[in-house]
Amino acid sequence: MRIRLVAACCFLSMIPLGAAAQMNGGTQSPAIGSTATPVSAFDSQLSLIEGEMMGAVKAMPADKFAFAPSAAIFAPGQKTEFATVRTFAQQATHVAEANYFFYNIVSGIKPDVDVKSIEKLTAKDDVVAALAGSFAYAHKAIATLTPANSFEVIKSPEPGFQTRATLASFGVAHAFDHYGQMVEYLRMNGVVPPASAK
Repeated sequence: MRIRLVAACCFLSMIPLGAAAQMNGGTQSPAIGSTATPVSAFDSQLSLIEGEMMGAVKAMPADKFAFAPSAAIFAPGQKTEFATVRTFAQQATHVAEANYFFYNIVSGIKPDVDVKSIEKLTAKDDVVAALAGSFAYAHKAIATLTPANSFEVIKSPEPGFQTRATLASFGVAHAFDHYGQMVEYLRMNGVVPPASAK
């Protein structure tokens, strides 16, 4: 009887832990005041933009992937040049290419795709797959960060001196920049971005 009581108490004490893990998507955040690893810190930010951007590209109808803002949809007489504005597909493929570019420098891991071919993609399924692949690659690159190498200064064509950590951070910021533009494209086509619909 005593063994059953102890077993029941152990089981009941584990329920709040399981519930907390489920509320955090199966993972628990580090405790306040603890020190996070570079991998967990940067990977959490990458996962955030990945979720929002992948939701956006999946939400845009396939026949709108060639959409780009034009002078025709703005106020008459507006003196803005739209000839070189990227299409929705080009926004997504640009981020995919940039992910390979930035995170290759961060990690030295050679991409397993022909990165230059990504810019030619126009079909929704191809663009979605290329963007997803680039985020998977970025996660692998971030997994190479350590406390010892994160702030080592590295050679990079980006302005200012760069470290693996700052370039990883810049890759996330770059994706957020283009995500903001893609949100406008969605709204111009009557589509509510999934992240805004929550």
